[in-house]
Amino acid sequence: VQTITELCMREGFVAFHKDAYQVILDGVKGGPKEKRLAAQFIPKFFSSFPELADAAINAQLDLCEDEDVSIRRQAIKELPRFASGENLPRVADILTQLLQTDDSAEFNQVNTALISIFKIDAKGTMGGLFSQILQGEDIVRERAIKFLCTKLKMMPDDTMTKEVEDYIFIETKKVLEDVTGEEFVLLMRILSGLKSMQTVSGRQQLVELVVEQAFLEQALNPTDADSVDRLLQCTRQALPLFSKNVHSTRFVTYFCEFVLPNLSLLTSPVAELDIQLEVLKLLAEMSPYCGDMDKLEVNLNMLFEKLLEFMPLPPEEENGENAANEEPKLQFSYVECLLFSFHQLGKKLPDFLIDKISAEKLKDFKIRLQYFARGLQVYIRQLRVALQGKTGDALKTEENKIKVVALKITNNINVLIKDLFHNPPSYKSTVTLSWKPVQKAEAAAIGQKRQSGEDIGATATTKKLPTNLPRRDARQIYNPPSGKYSASIGNFSYEQRGGFRGGRGRGFGGRGNRSRGRIY
Repeated sequence: VQTITELCMREGFVAFHKDAYQVILDGVKGGPKEKRLAAQFIPKFFSSFPELADAAINAQLDLCEDEDVSIRRQAIKELPRFASGENLPRVADILTQLLQTDDSAEFNQVNTALISIFKIDAKGTMGGLFSQILQGEDIVRERAIKFLCTKLKMMPDDTMTKEVEDYIFIETKKVLEDVTGEEFVLLMRILSGLKSMQTVSGRQQLVELVVEQAFLEQALNPTDADSVDRLLQCTRQALPLFSKNVHSTRFVTYFCEFVLPNLSLLTSPVAELDIQLEVLKLLAEMSPYCGDMDKLEVNLNMLFEKLLEFMPLPPEEENGENAANEEPKLQFSYVECLLFSFHQLGKKLPDFLIDKISAEKLKDFKIRLQYFARGLQVYIRQLRVALQGKTGDALKTEENKIKVVALKITNNINVLIKDLFHNPPSYKSTVTLSWKPVQKAEAAAIGQKRQSGEDIGATATTKKLPTNLPRRDARQIYNPPSGKYSASIGNFSYEQRGGFRGGRGRGFGGRGNRSRGRIY
């Protein structure tokens, strides 16, 4: 101990004597005091002896794995001092592996060290991180991805250069060849946060990545929960990227061709999830951004036929028994989605209801619309009465939150039905889907225009939309007042999206176990 202590006190001497530095390196084999001194002074004189660089780094790594947590923390804290030149990617690789620690203080120390070398050489640090993401143990991979997801957005602009962002994009594409659903979401979050991805071309690149993951070139197996989950995950990631310049056409086409025909066969990847409603919501959200479609009439017809399934004919009034026992089911949530999607795609083929279907079918459709509209008026009146005069905390009860959303649903359907009743059918009205926040411009427009008793949205009750929605496993169902149209109103549910399935693999399948132990 005396020898190392004396050497550490004679810093000027150590800096010029290789044998003295070697004594300090050997200190890692000593007791706690020697190790603490070694952890501090090995990096201090590291640059003075390039011929001992490997030995010095290995000695420091031994200290990073010491049984004494205080020695480990000291050694980790000093690791960035080794991060220069060609040593930096190696130090980044080592620090990435050290993310697997279960000690919270040590974990924070590793994070701090990684951030410090990131600011020295971002691309080199990325090399170490991605090396472990691609080849490291599962726990290291998981934490490295989360590190990038949480820390990249905090990096200054002069660190996150275009060269660095391009490198992240290229390496992430490699990782995406073998991911779990959760990893896919995190990696897309990383890419979506890059400055270079904020342009139209950048978002288009991201959509292309999602398309590759979604396997849109393959028919969907509706009974395979993993395949359904993959499609849901990918569609959710693509949704925020769509705009008037970045089109959703391939996804909308796929939903019309492979999902809608198999809607009733879809196997839910998550317990308690109304998979049919979830799929219809996604289709509705994508439909405004659909571009030119090759099989527009065919796909619009599929959407039309599916809409008919959820819009019943009125009961036969003369048959008292049927009228009493077979009250048609009004599934408002489903109809809102389908009607909105049909309304959006119908704009692209406005003569569909005039020239593309028979007069008999059009008559049948209008009868269904009329019956549904009558039911809507009943519910809109009942909901408005129930919410009348309620403000503030009164609207925050779970029951009233559900009624507010139910009112939005019924009002939306009412507006869209009125459009389709025009002669010829109109596609000019705009509505905000019931589960989406109201846009300020639209809210102002609603406030300015004259409102009728039937299609007023109870403006006072819809200004504050519910924010703390129940979890998926605690879905709320609105039970309407009794009355002619009250039977089986359908579910007004809140769905918080998420949930991942399976291990890794091309297709969120089973990524092999790559645990290899220490690979410093």
